[in-house]
Amino acid sequence: MAHALIIASTFSDLWNPNGLWIVATAAATNCACALVGCYLVLRRMSLMGDALSHAVLPGLAVAFILSGAYDIGPLMIGAVAAGLLSTFLIQTLHQYARVPSDASMGVVFTGLFALGVVLIKKGIPPGVHFDIACVYQGTLELTPFDTVSLLGHEVPRAFAVTAGVFLLNAAIIGALWKEFKLSAFDPALATTMGFSASLLHYLLMALVAITAVASFEAVGSILVVAMLIIPPATAHLLSDRLAPMVLISLLVAIAAAILGYILGTLLNTNLAGMITVAAAGLFGLAVLFAPQHGVVSALARNLSVSLRVVREDLLAMLYRIEELGSPRRLAAAEASAAVGGGWLARLGLGGLVREGSVTRTGNRLDLTPAGREAARQLVRSHRLWETYLVKHLGLPLDHVHEPAHRVEHFIGDQMREQLQQELDAANKDPHGREIPE
Repeated sequence: MAHALIIASTFSDLWNPNGLWIVATAAATNCACALVGCYLVLRRMSLMGDALSHAVLPGLAVAFILSGAYDIGPLMIGAVAAGLLSTFLIQTLHQYARVPSDASMGVVFTGLFALGVVLIKKGIPPGVHFDIACVYQGTLELTPFDTVSLLGHEVPRAFAVTAGVFLLNAAIIGALWKEFKLSAFDPALATTMGFSASLLHYLLMALVAITAVASFEAVGSILVVAMLIIPPATAHLLSDRLAPMVLISLLVAIAAAILGYILGTLLNTNLAGMITVAAAGLFGLAVLFAPQHGVVSALARNLSVSLRVVREDLLAMLYRIEELGSPRRLAAAEASAAVGGGWLARLGLGGLVREGSVTRTGNRLDLTPAGREAARQLVRSHRLWETYLVKHLGLPLDHVHEPAHRVEHFIGDQMREQLQQELDAANKDPHGREIPE
């Protein structure tokens, strides 16, 4: 009871007004990044977000030197100009100088980043504070204390900026949904249909640059780069369709903000870093358990297929022994050894006995009527495929068993019917054995 009260008190302390604004700001930032990040991931340009987040530094420095203020307007203009310049240079180096895309990206963003550092050191007058650490680490914990008036309510300035950028990204992507979708999967086709893939590319890069700059002060470049990649990559593991991918990436972005805030507050550490860790954890779960592409899911599917193949091999083997007319029957150990032995064979045989396809009497295994019918269909598929390989592909007799043994497990009723028609209702396989009806 005491522990429950402590936990309840701790979570009550977490969700104070300042905590809620921190979560809202992080969620708005994450969603703004995830929205444009989906297209970066689909176009295999995930590192472009990292490149732009570094390459905008000279733009920020120049804007600050010229304006002498931290106003978001000049900084945004400088960052977008630097982002578009870096995109142009990367494209030019790759397209006209034959520099590989990864090398051109690395050269441009490191060069512009170094230029930004030089400008800050030499161009900003002494005594003027330009906090580079803020660009990397952000000041998410302090966002509730810097407010602006919005529709008559005081809201954190960082939330107003990042939420506005999210709405801007959503509006542009929503308005150009078809064009962005087509250019993401087939830029050449998009250009052929009248949608300039280059123009859409530069528009996307401009959105990425705007999103990165708007998010720097609140969450820092580490979280920006992470949120441009991790939520979309997580969503891509969970869905192969664009609309669900975008929706899932937004949900992952919000979940990472909430989890990261809770863990960061409880552990008393940097919130932006912990939000990134939380997002990485969600990505790790998707890598393991995604229904189609997860490692564990793939292992489970492979195990299921392997077990089905072993069970079907056992049924077909018992059927062929019955077909010989011999009174002898296999014992469980002999049958398991004949299909490779091991735990998989024992598991498959046990499953056949439990489902009623095979009966075990002492050391004798027999097919039940249900097991015999399943085995008959499998042997029919095997012999039809052998006959097809000989008749239509001209394979010699000693080359048809192995291919038929592999394919027989994946031939359904419709394909068996098609094979039967192609073979003119043949009733004997190339070895002279009867093809079961």
